[in-house]
Amino acid sequence: MQSHSRLHRFTILSCLSVLTIALSFFSFAQDNAKKLVVYSYDSFVSEWGPGPLIAPAFEKKYGIKLELVSCGDTGQLLAKAISEKSSPRADIILGLDSFTYKRARQEGLLAPYKSPALSAIPKDLHFDEDGYLSPYDYGYFAIVWDSQKLANPPTSLEALTRPEYAKKLILMDPRTSAPGLGFLYWTRAVYGDKYLDYWKRLAPSILTVTAGWDAGYGLFTSGEAPLVLSYMTDSAYHIANEKSDRYRALVFTDGHCMQVEGLGLVAGSRNGGAAAKFIDFMLSPEAQVLLPETNWMFPSLPSVKLPESYKSVPIPAKTLNLSDSELSAIDIKAWATTLSGTK
Repeated sequence: MQSHSRLHRFTILSCLSVLTIALSFFSFAQDNAKKLVVYSYDSFVSEWGPGPLIAPAFEKKYGIKLELVSCGDTGQLLAKAISEKSSPRADIILGLDSFTYKRARQEGLLAPYKSPALSAIPKDLHFDEDGYLSPYDYGYFAIVWDSQKLANPPTSLEALTRPEYAKKLILMDPRTSAPGLGFLYWTRAVYGDKYLDYWKRLAPSILTVTAGWDAGYGLFTSGEAPLVLSYMTDSAYHIANEKSDRYRALVFTDGHCMQVEGLGLVAGSRNGGAAAKFIDFMLSPEAQVLLPETNWMFPSLPSVKLPESYKSVPIPAKTLNLSDSELSAIDIKAWATTLSGTK
């Protein structure tokens, strides 16, 4: 029996040694990945977005190639990640926000990682305390006005429903677009459980509802309508790139909803160690300084000096927030039925 016991111990120790070596190798492989795949939204990946600047900076620092994959708007990004969750291709999801992250959590898309760099980011931007998403930038949703096409812009959500603004507003679909979802939450924050009644009044003002922000803003700048849902920071973009203040973000008396964008590690990624490095990098001054005039959002790191163009950006006096129960009470199917029923 004693000899059997020794043999049994030897077998266990041998197995443990093999397991330890295997785990060490796996950890080494994670930390020495040659490529990371990052899923994001169109404007981040586009040639004018931050992606083409961030990728080479990260690659130079860590020797890890970054493959940026454009997935449409935020809703489409989330849908793609969900469709692949049983066999994920991405290592990082970048662009989910304070309105969409709960769906990602419910679907089990993300693995937690708390970067040491989070300690330098203001607490009010930490929308996921469990560390599944790290906030890299933020902004405020706004209605942007073409001052050459419309003499008197609206000053509130209610003013948008006036007959003078009939067919003058471009919005985005909350089922596929982060700004679209943010605007739906904005109306809920102002009107409470009567928000669908507001949409009935608003419907005559809407020219079209596009699937994503790119399409909607493109229609706006091509002159299809003088009002569009977008961001407070749009004025900075036009001043920096066009030296023009024609397009201006309107500050509404109701207040505005803030959007905080985050990035997170995909559950099931085999490159977790390298992906953590990318999260750290996105929260570093080196990457954060690239965001204001490429992603046209405020960097989450307050120490980053904003460019001159941001002096034109209005800051709302009132930021609107919704509780978890209020967020859960929003019914997107009822919204779609309400809007289709007004046509």
